[in-house]
Amino acid sequence: MRSQFLSMNLVNRRRTIYGMDFVIRKMTTPHVTDRIRRKNGEWFVLAAAVLWGTTGTAQALAPEGVQPAVVGAVRLAVGGLALLILASARGVLRDLKGWPLIPTALAAVCMAAYQVFFFEAVLKTGVAVGTIVAIGSAPLFAGALGFLVRRESPGLRWIVATLLAVIGCALLTVPKADVSVNAGGVLLALGAGIAYATCTVAAKGLLEEWPPDAVMAVLFCGAAVLLSPLLFAGDLTWLHEGRGIAVALHLGLVATAAAYILFARGLEAVPVATAVTLGLAEPLTAGILGLVVLGERLTGFSTVGTGLLMTGLVILSLPNRANKRG
Repeated sequence: MRSQFLSMNLVNRRRTIYGMDFVIRKMTTPHVTDRIRRKNGEWFVLAAAVLWGTTGTAQALAPEGVQPAVVGAVRLAVGGLALLILASARGVLRDLKGWPLIPTALAAVCMAAYQVFFFEAVLKTGVAVGTIVAIGSAPLFAGALGFLVRRESPGLRWIVATLLAVIGCALLTVPKADVSVNAGGVLLALGAGIAYATCTVAAKGLLEEWPPDAVMAVLFCGAAVLLSPLLFAGDLTWLHEGRGIAVALHLGLVATAAAYILFARGLEAVPVATAVTLGLAEPLTAGILGLVVLGERLTGFSTVGTGLLMTGLVILSLPNRANKRG
C-alpha cells in the first residue's frame, strides 16, 4: 500500500513538473515573446522621449557661454563611452563578424548630422521655427522612409495622432520665442528631420540582427568620432565647473545612454513612423519641466498645445485592436 502511494505521488510530481515545463516553454516561445515586446514597445519609446525632454532644462542650468554644438559633441562623447562600456561588460561586442558597415556608417553620419543641422537651424531661424520644422518634419519623413524602405504602412491612426502631436508641438513652441523665418535655417531644420528619420530607419534594420546595446554603442561611438573636432575647436572651460560636469554627465548618461537604450528596445517592437511620432513626447516633457523647474508661464497656446500633443500620444500608445486579437 505504501509503495503504491509513493508510486502515485511520483507520477503526480512528474505530471506537475512536465506541466510547469510546458507552461514555461509556451511562455518563452518566440510568438509570445514578440507579443510581449510589441505590447511594451510604445512605452519604452515614450520613456526614452521623457529622458530626451530633460536636455533643454539641463542646458539652461549649465554655466553661461556654453556653445550648443559643443554641448552636443560632449553629449555624444560621454553617452557613446557609457554605451561602449555597458556593451563590453555585457559581452555583446565580442563577435562583430559580419557586422553591416554601410547601414552603420549611414546611421552614425545621420546621428552626427542631426546635431549640427539642428543647432545651426536654431541659430539661423530661431528656436521656434527651427524646432517646429525639425521635430515636426521628422515623423513625416519617417513615415515615408518606413513605407519605401521597409514597406511599413503607418495607417490612419498614425496619421491622426501625428497631425495632432505636430500641431500641439507647434503651439507649445511658438509662444516662447520671436518667430522669424530664414530660408537657410528652414532647410537646415528639414535636414535635421531627414537625418533623424534616416538614422531611425537604419537603426531599425540593425536591431533586427544585433543586440540593442551593441547597436547603440557602435552608432554613438561612430557619431562621437565624427563630431570630435568640435571638442578641440570649441570652448570647454565650462567643464571646469562642478555644475558644468553635472550637466555633461546628465546629458551623456541619462539623456543619451539610458534614453537610447530604452529607444532601441522600443524600436525593436514598433514601426519606424510610430517610434518617431512617440518621440514628440520630448517637447511635452521639456514644456512641463520649463513650468516646474524654470518657472516659465503657461499661456493659452501652450495649454491647447499640451492637450493636443498628449491626445496624439495617447492615441498612438493605445493597444491596437488588430494586434490584440492576434
